[in-house]
Amino acid sequence: MSDLDFTLAEDAFGQLQLTLSDGSAHSGVVPVRAFPIAAPDEGISLVGHDGHELAWIPRLSALDAPRKAVIEAELAQREFMPVIERIVSVSSFVTPSQWTIATNRGETTFTLKAEDDIRRISATTLLIADSHGVHYLIQDLAALDRNSKKLLDRFL
Repeated sequence: MSDLDFTLAEDAFGQLQLTLSDGSAHSGVVPVRAFPIAAPDEGISLVGHDGHELAWIPRLSALDAPRKAVIEAELAQREFMPVIERIVSVSSFVTPSQWTIATNRGETTFTLKAEDDIRRISATTLLIADSHGVHYLIQDLAALDRNSKKLLDRFL
């Protein structure tokens, strides 16, 4: 469905409610990005509580400001993916290992369980999952400082 004729509002329970052009109302709707890293503003699906797609938004920019703001707020609540700016230290070059990193949300330490938890998304982008399932993003390998690159190269 690509019809952009719908309304969005929070219901009495704080859940997102979608009303389609046919008048049908759906509570507990969740926006889901089709391409969260490569194209975060393209391909947004509004999914019902049963997991079925109710509406498709090709581009967030196609929406008016109020609907766009509601969707962006919902996505911000659901998505947490700090961007790694620097790798401060790594406890061992054998996994599991403790990593201390500086991110766009501050400094933190996490455990890397296995080298397979580092996934290459593109030639310059990596996604690293810690032992708790939190994902950290390296947007541009070339932008990392020399020490960070040296530490990371031991795992790639």
